[in-house]
Order: sequence, then structure tokens, then C-alpha cells
Amino acid sequence: MFDFKSSPVFAKDFLWGGATAANQLEGAWNQDGKGPSIADALPGGKQRFAIASQPDFAWQIDEDKYHYPNHRGIEHYQRFKEDIKLFAEMGFKCYRFSIAWSRIFPQGDETTPNEAGLKFYDQLIDECLKYKIQPVITISHYELPLNLAKKYGGWKNRQLITFYERFAKVVLERYYQKVHYWMTFNEINSAFHFPVMSQGLVPSSGSQDFTNVVQAWHNQFVASALAVKIGHQLNPDLQIGCMILYATSYAYDADPKNQLANLQQMQDFNFFCADVQVRGEYPSSTARMLHDHQVNPQDLEITTEDLQLLKENPVDYIGFSYYMSTVTDVTHQDATKSAGNLIGGVSNPFLQTSDWGWQIDPTGLRIALNQLYDRYQKPLFVVENGLGAIDQLTADGKVHDDYRIDYLRQHIRAMAGAVTDGVDLMGYTPWGCIDLVSASTGQMSKRYGFIYVNLDDQGNGDLQRIRKDSFYWYQKVIQSNGSEI
Repeated sequence: MFDFKSSPVFAKDFLWGGATAANQLEGAWNQDGKGPSIADALPGGKQRFAIASQPDFAWQIDEDKYHYPNHRGIEHYQRFKEDIKLFAEMGFKCYRFSIAWSRIFPQGDETTPNEAGLKFYDQLIDECLKYKIQPVITISHYELPLNLAKKYGGWKNRQLITFYERFAKVVLERYYQKVHYWMTFNEINSAFHFPVMSQGLVPSSGSQDFTNVVQAWHNQFVASALAVKIGHQLNPDLQIGCMILYATSYAYDADPKNQLANLQQMQDFNFFCADVQVRGEYPSSTARMLHDHQVNPQDLEITTEDLQLLKENPVDYIGFSYYMSTVTDVTHQDATKSAGNLIGGVSNPFLQTSDWGWQIDPTGLRIALNQLYDRYQKPLFVVENGLGAIDQLTADGKVHDDYRIDYLRQHIRAMAGAVTDGVDLMGYTPWGCIDLVSASTGQMSKRYGFIYVNLDDQGNGDLQRIRKDSFYWYQKVIQSNGSEI
């Protein structure tokens, strides 16, 4: 086994930190000129995706019928200084967060930004820099202005390219001298399974027609390339990455049918969006994918100018989330399905699962890092990874989360293994470094953080911030640059 204590693995400038998203922790959903986002229209609870997938769901906010935890978040909008100070106490080198689009352009289609929203991020960025924490900003993280989903039909509409370009230009010009690391879209490939979050598509606006999903992707690819172009014109040294949801995938067995199906699953889900943004062109497997999903290429609006823009403006690095692996099986009708996995698949008998049924696979992260680096030869950044679990606050105000420490320890070991394999790894920002509202379920009880926030699913609690055992553990990990885990 590798001796971590005697052999430093991670680079001296390795970016240890944590990650959040505006719509899950800021709250203040309608304050200081902010408009509603699609996240503000998604109700809390385990059925949020099922509700959003109903044929008649049309992005209505009905507070008499549903509870919306996002509207309050954890009141980070008011308490960000307290939270950043806690991140600094852990020793964060960076902090990944997003800028809420509808805080800058409340309806999304305005020509003049909301100065109050920009001033909030002025303060947030300056607070990070005060503690020598480098901001890592996601420009769009499941926070499409609601108006762009309702009035324009989401990202299937090319007009959104213009709106995003305007938004990206405003924030890049405002912050490029202070912020070195950027990402254009969060988990852009997630639309393969749930286009509601990243593309703003629901059944009433065509989410069930894969042609719309592919068109929306293309429009996002163009928008991403425009953001890269703007950023590099401001400063060629800016690091602007893509961000994908990566799930290592295994064939169920050695049956060639399952091996082929698994290869295609990897091509379509893990690589398609990254290929376009990293390589600057559509992969050779695109034609097969479109055929499999009954998409006529003639129905897609893709111009020669678009393709040239993609070719000239690839991203600088690959950010990705890693929570689970999946198993592909097309030959066994009786195979047990893995209901907890967001992206489906069958159960893997060699793995344990989280409280929410997600299959825990640290080795899969090492495989993912090798697969991505072998394919693209560009720096990698693990910008999400973590364990959603039910934490218990003890009578004396402690949270003993050894299960989270064990999960993260195993994944850090996997990262170290990948670095020894030759992978160029930039950093690690575990998800939900402070408890926040879960994106998949809209729950507070699904906790990821190193910091406990005293708030329950019904909105009860005083929002006190409490350091968990994992807080002190991660502090030592960062202090030792990953040699003491």
C-alpha cells in the first residue's frame, strides 16, 4: 500500500476547498431585486423530480401547495462572512460557488444588470480573498432565470445564447482581476437523465423529445465557448473549465452485449459533452447516439459559425462531480435495479450504498480520473464529491460523522492513487462543505457538510453553525496537504 506520510503526492499548490451552489444556500430568493430561478420553482421533498416531470408542470410557484426550502436556504446571503470565516478556519485554499443568474439579470433577458446583485458578489469574493481563499466560480449552476424557462422554453431556444453571453460578459468583466478559476455550466451532461435542472426543460416545454435536449446542449456548448472567448480576451491566463457529472460505468458481466452497451453508455453520458467542450468538436459517436434516440440531425440548428467557435474556444480544464458508479446490463431482465442512483443502472453487489441508495465506490474515482486524463490530457479538478447522510446532533452540541470521514478518506486515497498513475489533478472541493438544501430532493436532512446547520426539512431551527468531527479532520488533511488522512 502507498505510504502517504513518507511520500507527498499532491502538488504544493493543490486546491483544497469545498463547493456549494447559490440556489441551495443563499436564500433571499426575492430580495434586493433578485428574480425567481427554476430552482425557486422546484418544491422540496423526495418527489421533487417526479413533480417536475408531470405533463402539466409549468414552472408555477405555489407556496400554498408546496414547501420551497431553497427560498430560505441557510441564509448564506446574510451570513456569508460567518461561513467564509469557518472555511478559512478549516484552511480552504479555494471555495467553489456559483453566481445566481437571476440575482444579476432578474428575468434573464434584460440589458442592464442588477447592481445590488453584483455588489453582493463583490463582497463575497472580497471576503474569500481576505482569507487568501481563491474563488472558483460556476457561471451557471442549475439557476436559470425562471422567465427564460417559461417565456422562451429553456435552453432549446437559441435566444438564450445571447442572454447567457451577456450575463457571462458582465460577471467576467467585473471579477476577472480577482477570480482566476471559472466553470461555464454545472453538470452539463446531467440533462441526459433530468433536463429540468440544467436546461430548464419540462414535459410542457419538450423535455421528453430528445431532439430538444440535444439542441439545448448545442446552444449551451456555443454559450460556453463564448464565455471562454470573453474570458481569454480579458486575460489569456484565466482558467475556464467545463463541468460534467461523471459516473464510472461497468458492464454487468463479460457478455459482449453488455460490454458494448457499457461502452455506448460511457460515450453518451460521460464523454459526449466533455468531447465538445474540451476537444472543440462533436465526437464520432454522435451519429450513433442520435440514431439510438431517434433524433434526425436535420432537425437540429447547428451552423458552420457555431462549429468554428467551438473549435477555437475549448476549455482549459475539466471539472467534474463524482458520487457513484453504475452498472450497465441489457441481458438480464431479473437484475436488481439500483433505485437510489440518479442515473439508474443495476445494483453492484460489491458496493455499499448511502442513506439515499447511492452506490459508494472510491475505486471508481481513481478509474474516472484515469479515463478522463487518458482521453483528454488536460488538468482535472474534482469539484464535487461527498456523502449525503442523516447526521445526529448530540445533547452536548456535537456531530460525530465518522462515516463521512471514512467516505472522504477513501476518495482522497483514490485521488492520490490517480496522481501516482500520472494524472494531472488540480484540486478537490467536496460538495456541500456546509449543510445546504439538497438539489436532488430539496431536503436539509440530506446533509453533506463539515459544518452542521441547525435547520430541518420543515424550516425549523435557529440556523446555528456547528463544527462536525469531519471539520477538524478535513482541517488536518489540508494542513498536511493530504498526507494525513
